[in-house]
Amino acid sequence: MRTAHFALMSIVAMAGCKPDTDTPDPPAGIGTPYTLQLPSNMPPMSIPANNPLTVEGINLGRFLFYDERLSGDNGMSCATCHSPSLAFTDGKAVSKGIDSIAGTRSSMPLINLGYSNFFFWDGRASSLEQQILEPVKNVIEMHETWPSAMSKLQADAAYPTLFNEAFGTDQIDSLLVAKAVAQFIRTMVSGNSPYDKWRRFEGLIPPEAMAGYDLFNKEGGALNQSIPVAGSTPVIGQGGADCFHCHTEAAGLFTDEQFHNNALDTVFNDPGRAGVTNDPWDMAKFKTPTLRNIMMTAPYMHDGRFATIDDVLDHYNSGGHASPTVDPFMKFTDPEMTLALSPEKRMQVKAFLEALTDVEFLNDPAFSDPGPPHL
Repeated sequence: MRTAHFALMSIVAMAGCKPDTDTPDPPAGIGTPYTLQLPSNMPPMSIPANNPLTVEGINLGRFLFYDERLSGDNGMSCATCHSPSLAFTDGKAVSKGIDSIAGTRSSMPLINLGYSNFFFWDGRASSLEQQILEPVKNVIEMHETWPSAMSKLQADAAYPTLFNEAFGTDQIDSLLVAKAVAQFIRTMVSGNSPYDKWRRFEGLIPPEAMAGYDLFNKEGGALNQSIPVAGSTPVIGQGGADCFHCHTEAAGLFTDEQFHNNALDTVFNDPGRAGVTNDPWDMAKFKTPTLRNIMMTAPYMHDGRFATIDDVLDHYNSGGHASPTVDPFMKFTDPEMTLALSPEKRMQVKAFLEALTDVEFLNDPAFSDPGPPHL
């Protein structure tokens, strides 16, 4: 389910896939209901009524997530670009598909996606089920047709029974594949980092991480400096890191689920959200990624241009590049302004980001490769 693409493709005209409205919902009573256990500091998750979580559906989705037969050469699975050891990314700036052709965008981490309303860097899919259907047939990525992929799965001795247990039919359908994988991904909840345990009064984070958390939630700029904000009243500098606007702590997700131009370029090589909306004011705007497990998901940005977290901090400390669609939150593109993060403050911010690493999530055996499908 890699997000690297050369071109923006319609999610409606999917080769080999019927529209979602043409596929009946799973019959009532199929599968064993699964109750998602969420950390107490995480919000409830909204599960689609037409794809409830079941033990059998999640089990099937896990097999499919690791099945390389979904690709044209039987050599690439979803996990190829979303490895558990890398917080379900692949560690590359942009990934290559089965034909060794590189895409243009970085693989996004699969973390807490059950809370998301938009998928891919440009938000062109509005559900996990829609998102999952696309990479299989994408010629840059898995380069397979859905009819061929379904035939390969249908010929496996185990899969018809697994589909029957999960959805009440032994006839394998692309949309049922998507539903099963979506169920599995919705169980990938990261909420047991040192930060989470501190928020639940179950432990402490180091003093430098606490200082970084304080900086995370403060406006940037020199203390008491009046900082202009496009289209709004000026803000007063607080000497902070200015992270909280887009990577909001609300609900513990560390993303506002919105699209921003964070001053990476003055000339745009990728339209970003504008490729979906056709709105010129959306040029070079990309979805805010979560900061959870951020220290495990290098390289950074939609095109993987920054190899390290220090490169990211360099970018924000310098202010970035002004452009017509740059976000108002990027207040320091004026050379006379500065985010003013000292080396000590940078160290503290990084210590806080380290506290967002959820080792239990990264090593959860429930997300590991189960091997070939079996009953």
